[in-house]
Amino acid sequence: MPGFDKVVNSYEEAMQGLEDDMTIIAGGFGLCGIPEGCIAQIKKMGTKGLTIVSNNCGVDGFGLGILLEDKQVKKMISSYVGENALFMQQLLDGELEVELTPQGTLAEKMRAAGAGIPAFYTATGYGTLVGEGKDVREFDGRKYILEESIKGDFAIVKGWKADRYGNVIYRHTAQNFNPMAATAGKITVVEVEEIVEPGELDPTQIHTPGIYVDRLIQGTFEKRIEQRTVRDA
Repeated sequence: MPGFDKVVNSYEEAMQGLEDDMTIIAGGFGLCGIPEGCIAQIKKMGTKGLTIVSNNCGVDGFGLGILLEDKQVKKMISSYVGENALFMQQLLDGELEVELTPQGTLAEKMRAAGAGIPAFYTATGYGTLVGEGKDVREFDGRKYILEESIKGDFAIVKGWKADRYGNVIYRHTAQNFNPMAATAGKITVVEVEEIVEPGELDPTQIHTPGIYVDRLIQGTFEKRIEQRTVRDA
């Protein structure tokens, strides 16, 4: 079935077409389930003026944090700004624009974009700085604010296993934002630990259908732990 095979053989090919001032939707939560190879390729390309939509911005020296080193990121739309001193410094110095968004709202912004829904009402953020300047409606006696969905020029996603047609399975907590992110890109790039032939995956276990995936690459991953807490012996 020509045209169904989504596999590319290099990260250069995977991220082909990325240009300055584009918007990137990135899966991951902390350092769990992050598309390490795609991030490294963006760093290598030196693309600047980027808007990154992700729960957070990695840590100093790893994950999305490496894109801050050469000031490739113009704006972060995220839920959490901790664990990254450079992120906080650039924010305080006015070098980085940050749009803080509640986690559930951020996930729904991605999911809604993938579903073709331009905006939605949510009670989260009403009466706070998050809700300032946004349309307010009342439903069943409760106030809601209007939030717009968000579509990326690229979506970069980390999966566990996929077939060549781009059907993806995520593993445990590494699923996090990845399924929503995968639906929200004009071009969706998925990197996985293993690629198998069509028919080898149980259809009932598929999290992201291949219709959402444009490019698929098999990578190798460091899988750092963001914070490790151990019990004294």
